[in-house]
Amino acid sequence: MASKPRTNWGPIRSLLCLAPLLVGAPLYAFREHYAMPEPQIDLLNPITLLPQISETQILSHVRHLSEDIGYRTVGTREHALGDAWMLEQAKELVKQCEEAVKSVPGRKLECEVWRQEGSGSHRFDMMGKRLYKTYRDLSNIVVRVSDGTEAGKEHAVLVNSHLDSTLPSPGASDDALAVGVMVECIRVLVNTPTWEPHHAIIFLFNNAEESLQDGSHLYSTQHPTAKTVRAVINLEAAGTTGPELLFQATSEAMIQAYATVPRPYGTVLANEIFSSGVLMSDTDFRQFELYLNVTGLDMAVVGNSYLYHTRLDVVDNIEPGVAQHMAENTLALLQYLSSPKSPLPTLTSGYTKPTTVFFHNLTFFFVFSYQTAEILYVSLLVLSTIYVKLTFVPPAPALKQGRGVVSENIKGVLALTLGFVGALFGANIVAFVMRVPLDKALSWFSVERAVASQLLIGSVREKTLFTSMLLSFTVLSCGLQFLGIGSSVVLYLTALPLFLSLVVNTLITKPEEPISLWTYALALITPLTTGAQMLYAVLDVFVPLTGRMGAQAPADHIIASIVAITGAYALPLVIPFIHRFPRRTLKRAAIIPTFLTAIAIGVFAMRSPFDAMHPKRIFVIHMENITSQEQHLHVAAADGAPGFDLLANDIATQFGYPDASPTSVVMDDWNSDWDTTYPFSAFLTPYKVDLPVKPEYLEPPDHKFAISAVNDTIDRVAGTRSFTLEVKHPDIIWTAVAFDAHVLKWTLDDNPPDEYARHHIKEGSFYGHDVWTADFTIKLPSEPLSDPSEAPLSPEQQANKVKVNFVGIHEKAMWPGKKSVKAQGGRAMKLLEDFDDWLVKEKGGAFDATLLGCVGGVVWV
Repeated sequence: MASKPRTNWGPIRSLLCLAPLLVGAPLYAFREHYAMPEPQIDLLNPITLLPQISETQILSHVRHLSEDIGYRTVGTREHALGDAWMLEQAKELVKQCEEAVKSVPGRKLECEVWRQEGSGSHRFDMMGKRLYKTYRDLSNIVVRVSDGTEAGKEHAVLVNSHLDSTLPSPGASDDALAVGVMVECIRVLVNTPTWEPHHAIIFLFNNAEESLQDGSHLYSTQHPTAKTVRAVINLEAAGTTGPELLFQATSEAMIQAYATVPRPYGTVLANEIFSSGVLMSDTDFRQFELYLNVTGLDMAVVGNSYLYHTRLDVVDNIEPGVAQHMAENTLALLQYLSSPKSPLPTLTSGYTKPTTVFFHNLTFFFVFSYQTAEILYVSLLVLSTIYVKLTFVPPAPALKQGRGVVSENIKGVLALTLGFVGALFGANIVAFVMRVPLDKALSWFSVERAVASQLLIGSVREKTLFTSMLLSFTVLSCGLQFLGIGSSVVLYLTALPLFLSLVVNTLITKPEEPISLWTYALALITPLTTGAQMLYAVLDVFVPLTGRMGAQAPADHIIASIVAITGAYALPLVIPFIHRFPRRTLKRAAIIPTFLTAIAIGVFAMRSPFDAMHPKRIFVIHMENITSQEQHLHVAAADGAPGFDLLANDIATQFGYPDASPTSVVMDDWNSDWDTTYPFSAFLTPYKVDLPVKPEYLEPPDHKFAISAVNDTIDRVAGTRSFTLEVKHPDIIWTAVAFDAHVLKWTLDDNPPDEYARHHIKEGSFYGHDVWTADFTIKLPSEPLSDPSEAPLSPEQQANKVKVNFVGIHEKAMWPGKKSVKAQGGRAMKLLEDFDDWLVKEKGGAFDATLLGCVGGVVWV
C-alpha cells in the first residue's frame, strides 16, 4: 500500500518548530560577535614569568594622556605636554631595551628613538572639497626596534597611532588607546628574552592626525627611516566598545599576516564599503599610501561610536577587553611581520589592488584568492543548474499552463525580487512617515514589510522559490566576483547551504511533498549567523554616523535600507515560507507586519533620539571679528532631527539682544565663520546670533592676529603678481584663510587649479609657533569693462589686492578643554562656560557641545 503524503503544519506550528533556530542563531552570533578577551592585570604571566599584554598598563597610559594631560588639540599647551610625555616614555623603553640586551649576552636587539620636527604642506581633498594644509614645527616620536644590522633595517613594518585629540574631545579611545597599545607592545617585545626581530619594526607616535594628517605626512615625506617601510599597520578608534575591526586591507600578503592574529575580526565587505567613499571618514593610512606607496592594514575600534569625537571619549567608557583585544592582535602581527617568514621583503613594489576574499564568521577566519573564489562560485552555479534541471517536476496538469523549468524559475525570481523590493520600499515608507508627517526623524526602527508584495505575484510553488533563490544567488555571486567585487562571498555563503539543504531535502522527501522544515533549518543556519553579524557591524557604524552626516543627508532612509537589505539577507526563506501556505494565509500574514509597523511607529514617535550616552552634537563658536569689532554667537547641528530651530531661538533669547532671533546662515565655501572646521562644516546647519557689544570692544582688540603680503612684486608684462602671504597668529591656533584668485604658482603644491577659484588653506603648528607663510604668483585681474551691466572692480581690486578671510581659535578659549585656565580665555571663555551650564541646566544632558572662542576678520593684501 502506498504511503500517505506528508501534510503541512500550519504557519504557527511551523514557526514554533523553527523558533529555536530563528532566535538562537542570532543570539549566538551576537555573543560571539561582541566577545572580548579577559583583561590582564599583571605585567608578567604568573606561570611563565614572561612579559604579557596588560590592559591595566595600557589604560594607565590612556588615563594619563586623556585625563592628567587632557585635551591634546594640535597647537595647545596640552599637545606639547603629550609630546614631552611620549618622548620620555620612548627613552624609558630604550633603556629597558638596553638592559634586556645586557641580561642576555649575544641577543640581537637594538632600539632607537627620534623626536622628529619639521614643517610642510600638502593637499587634502575630502567630501568633494579642495583644501590645502600647511604646518610649522610639528613633531613625531619615532622608535625603531631591530636586530641592529643594516640588513635587519632594510625592510620594516610601520605601526602608527596619533597622540593628539580633536577639538571637543579628550581622546581616550581616539587615539590614546592605540598609543598605549603600542607602548605596551614595545615593552613586551623587548623584555621577551627569546625574541629577536629579523625585520625592523618602526613605531610612529604621530602628533597631528586630527589636524588632517599632518604628522603622518611629516613622517612619510621627511623622516630618514620612511624609505625602509614596506607595510603599515594603522591603529585608530571611532568608538569605545567591541572588537577592533579590520576595515581596510590592501594586499593579499598583509591579509594572510592578519590571519595569524588570535582574534581576527574583519571582512572584505567592510573593506569595500570603506574604500567606496560611502563613509565620510579617513585615517593616516591615506598619507602612507600616497607618499610611501605601501600596503597595509587599517584597524579601528568602532563600537558605540556615539561617543566618537565627544567629551564622553574617556577611559571609563572604554569597554573592558577592548585594549586587550587590540594589543594582542597587534602584538601577534608584529611578531609575525618581524620574523624570518615575514612577507616584508616581497612588498617592495608598493600598493596593488588586493585580490583576496576574507571574512570572519563566528570564531573562524577565512582567506582565499579571487581565483579560488571564481572556481568555487562557478562550480556551485554548475552544480545548482544541474540539480534544478534533474529534480524539476512540472506543475500538475491542471496548473501547468505550458511552463517548464525555465519559466517556473523566472516566476520564482520575480516573486523573490518583489519580496526584496517590498522590504526595501516598505521600510522606506516607514522612514518617510517618521520623517515628514510625524516630524520624528532619527527615531529608528527595524520592521520589514515584504509580505504584502507577494499578493501581486499570485501563487508560486514553494520548491520553485527555493531553486529560484539558489540560481539567483549563484549567478549574482559569480557575476559580482568576475567584476572584482570580493563582497560577493556573502551571496555564496547563502547559496552553498541552500544547495546542500535542497540535496538533503531530495533524499528525505518525495517530489510531491512540501519542503521539509529540516531543509529550512539547514539552509538558514549560515544566513542567520552571517546576516546577524553583518547587521550588528553595519549598524554599529552607520547608526551613530547618521547623527553627524548633516541635516540634508537621508539618514532615516539609509538606516531603513540597511535594515531591509540585511534583514532580507539574514532571512532569505521568508518568501518560500509564505508560499508554503494557502493564499488566504498569505492575505492574513500581510496584515500582521502592517499592524506591528503601526505599533513601532507609535512607540518610536514618542521617544527622543538623544540621551546622555547618545548625545546630540552641537557646535558653538563665539566669533570676535577684529575687523568690524563685532561679536556673534554661531550655533550649528550636524543632524536632521527636529527641534534645532527651537533650540536656536532659545539660545538667541538667552544670549543675544533682547527679543533677538537667530539668523539662518547658508553653509557654503564662502561662509568663513566656520573655516576652522572646513570641509566638515558642510555637514552643519548653522544659525547666527548677534551679541551685545560689550564695553571692552570700544578699546583696541588685544589680539595680534595679522595677515599681510610681503616681498610683493608686480610684473605688468606678464600680468602677474608675486608675494609672500604672511600670517602672524600669537595665541591663535588652527588658523584658516580663504580667498578668490587665479593662482599660477604657489609653494603649497605643484598643481594649483588653472582657473579663478576659491582657495582654502588651514594651518596646524606646534605650541608657541605663531607665524606661517606661503608664496604665491597670481594672475592680475582684468581691467573694468565698459559694459554698464558689468560690475566695476573695487578700488582694492584695481590696486591688484586680494581679499582674504581669516579665522582661528583662541588657544585658551576652548571649553571645557581649557577649563583649568579659563581666566585667560577672556570674554569668549566666560560666555562659553555660561552657555555650557545653561545647556545642561535647561536642556538636560543629551547634548555634546563643541565650544570654541574664535577670532577672525577680513583684510585686503
